[in-house]
Amino acid sequence: MTIKLEALKFSILVTLAFLFVSCSNDKKTEIKTEESDKANIILFVADDHGTDALGCYGNPIIKTPNLDKLASEGVRFTNAYCTSASCAASRSVILSGKYGHATGSYGHVHDYHHFSTFDNVKTLSNRLTEAGYLTARIGKYHVAPEKVYLFDEVLEADPRNTVEMADKCKDVINSEKPFFLYFCTDDPHRGHPFKPEPWDTPNTFGNKKEGYTGVNQVTYNPENVLVPEFLPDNKQSREEIAQYYQSISRIDQGFGKLMGHLKEAGKLENTIVFYISDNGMAFPGAKTTVYEPGIKLPCIIKDPTKSKKGTTNTARISWVDLTPTILDMVEVDYEEKDFHGKSFENIIDKENSEDWNQIYASHTFHEITMYYPMRVVIDENFKLIWNIAYRLDYPFASDLWAASTWQATYRNEEEYFGNRTVQDYMFRPEFELFDLSKDPNESNNLAKNEDFSDVLESLKSKMKAFQLKTKDPWLIMWDHDSSLQGTGVNL
Repeated sequence: MTIKLEALKFSILVTLAFLFVSCSNDKKTEIKTEESDKANIILFVADDHGTDALGCYGNPIIKTPNLDKLASEGVRFTNAYCTSASCAASRSVILSGKYGHATGSYGHVHDYHHFSTFDNVKTLSNRLTEAGYLTARIGKYHVAPEKVYLFDEVLEADPRNTVEMADKCKDVINSEKPFFLYFCTDDPHRGHPFKPEPWDTPNTFGNKKEGYTGVNQVTYNPENVLVPEFLPDNKQSREEIAQYYQSISRIDQGFGKLMGHLKEAGKLENTIVFYISDNGMAFPGAKTTVYEPGIKLPCIIKDPTKSKKGTTNTARISWVDLTPTILDMVEVDYEEKDFHGKSFENIIDKENSEDWNQIYASHTFHEITMYYPMRVVIDENFKLIWNIAYRLDYPFASDLWAASTWQATYRNEEEYFGNRTVQDYMFRPEFELFDLSKDPNESNNLAKNEDFSDVLESLKSKMKAFQLKTKDPWLIMWDHDSSLQGTGVNL
């Protein structure tokens, strides 16, 4: 009797154990299935690439077939803006959804610049890790501290060789978990040495005579390149633009390689792909300025769930909108108050949206020696720039000052640099007001034109409201209102 009872107990325990394991496996299968249904995200960020140098944005000279294909399969935004035309400051906004003036990301993070994001900021990568994503980054990082911008995996490759970078991402792409890949090139940033000898040697923009493994060299004749109006059309500009183009064509090949790996993994149809840049081309008049060539950037998005392909979207979006947009795309919950930006997920496949006609920009530093805070509001056709430190000379990034494009003007004591006088470029007024519909090159400052006084005051009011809402310390410069200033005591 005792033996039978023990046998019965054993049988019940075995059955319960089987049911527990079976239920656990079912639960695991359910979780795995749920995770596998989530879309993957690739956020591809170039370094200093403007809208001036992409075939799909109207340049007939440059060869960017893979990025042009992405535009034909997705949507191309024509009014997309970074918030600060400086690498580190811009990248902090991309990954946090907040303006740098509110997170402590005032400028460059590396070396003696030492700007860093506050510890309590919760970024995109951390949020996606919590949501079950494999998060990985490769290439340029340029944000800090790491615990705020944490990724599960850090991949190593030459950030100038996007083909090599793409190959290093194969394991991430083939992951069983949904993945977020933050793919950041060093191209087409200016390359070392920044100060050439002789002075009129064009910068290489990372190009090498021997080329890069796996990359086909695509070179350009300086006579054929397109010189934007804000640059002088001379030998030096053309030679440097040719090098810039070559660097971008290398990006394009790596992007094509990455899409090839995505196709081989069978994940083209459940991966959302973004192509953006951190700021405009690394030439005086673009990078480090808040003029259109510095902050108006390429943004191409391919979302396989959207029905329309090859469309153009004129909505004004900003990099501060990227994090909430991506979280909406992959259905990860968040509080709207967590971000300064707002999601544009529901307008991606629309060509126009009346509610998306206003953006703000906030630049304070590039290098630590380049203190020149500027705030921007664009509302409909009008753009207001507030040069808060207008009494200072406009500071140059060290690599832009040494650029042969600038030095040709400086050494020859030319009156004009592109469509601006050197005097106007070096010494800015407190306010610059432009009608972008009639003056896209921002040549005619309307700030002191009485006919536009109402527009000026309206935009000033909007700018103040923006600064108050986003807790911008530089709000104090309007009327010395110290309401946003801290106590100096850690509580």
